[in-house]
Amino acid sequence: MKVDIVKYRWYWFGISLALTVPGLIGIAMCLYEFHAPLKPGIDFTGGSILQYQFDKPLDLDKVRNVLEENGLPGSQVQKAFISGQEVIVMRTKAIDDESIKRKVDQSLESSFGTYKALSVDKVTATIGPELLQNGLLALIITLAMMIGYISWRYMFDYAFCAIVALFHDVIVLCGIYAIMGLAMGTEVDSLFISAVLTVIGFSVHDTIVVFDRIRENAKFVGSKVKDKATGEERKRSFGDIANDSVNQTLTRSIYTSLTVVFTLAALAAFGGVTTRDFVMAMLIGVISGTYSSIFNASCLLVYWREFKQKQKLKAATA
Repeated sequence: MKVDIVKYRWYWFGISLALTVPGLIGIAMCLYEFHAPLKPGIDFTGGSILQYQFDKPLDLDKVRNVLEENGLPGSQVQKAFISGQEVIVMRTKAIDDESIKRKVDQSLESSFGTYKALSVDKVTATIGPELLQNGLLALIITLAMMIGYISWRYMFDYAFCAIVALFHDVIVLCGIYAIMGLAMGTEVDSLFISAVLTVIGFSVHDTIVVFDRIRENAKFVGSKVKDKATGEERKRSFGDIANDSVNQTLTRSIYTSLTVVFTLAALAAFGGVTTRDFVMAMLIGVISGTYSSIFNASCLLVYWREFKQKQKLKAATA
């Protein structure tokens, strides 16, 4: 079955607009509320590290629930072994009020029994302003190199459309997390940054597969084809070639994305709380990346070519 994707491009653009505009509004609200595009987690703000030794093994999820009930949501709880003894390491937002710490200690003792406090320390952000600035600079350089390579390997309009599709996926992902941060208090950490970078790579890779098929088939632009509506022969346009190319790679793109989605779904089901936000971000990014590579990138490329063609005709007749 052949899907006429290019014909309905404005519908696909409309869906993308409906996804990105609320996200951009959410990001703007986060900038006003948190002075950051997303609600920052402990990795960005710093906090406190508590190392407690209990008399019996504990369920880490139950420890997280106790911390959340005492006003410390989003805390990172891990097991460590010091001198052969199991230690619970809790990384929370900064505990500046001693009464909050006493309340947490009482709740932990009532829930899990007696314990020994090994250390309570304040820590700075693991991802500080300088590291974040260097990371953004590296990302900008990477995008510039992508544009340069795709322009050299294909053409500049291919590169431009691939980068637009990439930004679409990042905005959708960050927009959803911005809204979740405002509505549910969802914070982002270093794992979220890893997810965003992975989504960027996936998005470009999936788009390039489609573009490579368009480039291979571009030699057939102008060839004769019978119009199904009129039955008459006509010349194939670039839009026809792009539409055929997307359909030729459609099954491959969907199957590839589904294998990733199934893997992420398994991680979501069995991976535990610590990887939940990373998996959720990856799921959103993979679905958005698949959508943009199939429905947005090729349609945007066709629109670019048609616009340039109209400009040439207008200049020729002027």
